[in-house]
Amino acid sequence: MNARLAGEALRLARRRLRWLARPPAVRGRVPRMFPGGLRVAEDEEEAAVEAVRDVIRSKRLFRFYGVTPSLRRSKTRELETAFARRIETAHALAVNSGTSALVCALVGLEIGPGDEVVVPAYTWISTATAVLAAGAVPVVAEVDDSLTIDPADVERKLSPHTKAIVAVHMRGAPAHMDELSELARARGVRLLEDVAQAAGGSFHGRPLGTIGDAGAFSFQISKIMTAGEGGMVTTNDRTVHRRAAMYHDSAAPPNMAVAKDEWLLGLNLRMSELHAAVLLVQLGRLDTLLSDLRARKRRLRALLVDRLGDRVAFRALTDPEGDTGIALIFFLPDARLAENVVPSLADQNVPATRLYQEGKHFPHDYVDLHAYESWTPLHEKRTWSPGGGPWSGHPRHIEYRRDACPVTMDLLRRAVHVDVSPELRDEQVEQLAAAIGDVVERAV
Repeated sequence: MNARLAGEALRLARRRLRWLARPPAVRGRVPRMFPGGLRVAEDEEEAAVEAVRDVIRSKRLFRFYGVTPSLRRSKTRELETAFARRIETAHALAVNSGTSALVCALVGLEIGPGDEVVVPAYTWISTATAVLAAGAVPVVAEVDDSLTIDPADVERKLSPHTKAIVAVHMRGAPAHMDELSELARARGVRLLEDVAQAAGGSFHGRPLGTIGDAGAFSFQISKIMTAGEGGMVTTNDRTVHRRAAMYHDSAAPPNMAVAKDEWLLGLNLRMSELHAAVLLVQLGRLDTLLSDLRARKRRLRALLVDRLGDRVAFRALTDPEGDTGIALIFFLPDARLAENVVPSLADQNVPATRLYQEGKHFPHDYVDLHAYESWTPLHEKRTWSPGGGPWSGHPRHIEYRRDACPVTMDLLRRAVHVDVSPELRDEQVEQLAAAIGDVVERAV
């Protein structure tokens, strides 16, 4: 066992001894992330099993046809219709992942070689790599204390080659959609919403994924709606939808009723009927899940505001009513305090993490690819072929310095992230608030 692993084992053993000597302040099992996945077994097993069984019995595992003739409607098409109705958009296209949704949306918006797309410095790396997959070049902008892209820095990063801005509704909270929409209109660029972590959220009454020119959702296991994998493209623009549909299915003319004279070549990024069956069940419980998340976060935040006052700065929310409630985030005065506070919270059974800590956000030195500073393949412009990627023929030189987003990285290093689970009991919310208050008061 190397020194790092030995040190980790010793730390865990000491924590275990402390727990045995003095039980943690938060009692019982406290669920961590995976808000959608937590209820798959408990609340959805019977409905999900029946939905999947229906697909298997029909022998129609592919959305357009099956092994034997079947009158059953495609579950994927049924999901698209229901999802579009739920978020009040004209079109929805089911795909096999959130990354595929981003790429299809970008292609639908006619983004390609020679174009630049502004993305935030705090988002899963797929937001940037999807831009590269479409043949365009990502330009990275800072986030502000909402942890979503800063409109002022977006404006600074715009160039004559900018064709789109990606607004990521990070950690379940809406981005500055009013300012970004105004900026996009004024500069004649497209606005794409990355709603991977915020399904069901809204901004001043408008569902996320319907405010920009297109939206991209993820149904991966850690998301609010999940089937393990899957994604959705949403738009009110028929042309964007048809272009995305062609790209997601290379056989678009026979499968998607696309005229041959407009047919463009695409890939196969379709969603399976099995995933769609599970997601239909998840969609049916979305409002209840969001209600539970919001109620628990609202209570936890109120208790901490009363107790901590100005000792910490809570994450700014552009629209508290539209926040999905999956996490409570606050900032400490400096990174050193965050480094000390998070282990102390863990000792009290509080599901807290730092948003960024070099190589240590997750166990075993896993690199957290939500933070720009960890995007090494982008910094070094690594490509799949010696001929180079989208940068090689781009009209201007783009650099990615590791230290290019100091505001974002300072915020992330000082942030403490507390998971808010829909399964939290009322008494656990009270215990969480008391434990967080005690630890922060001792530290700050």
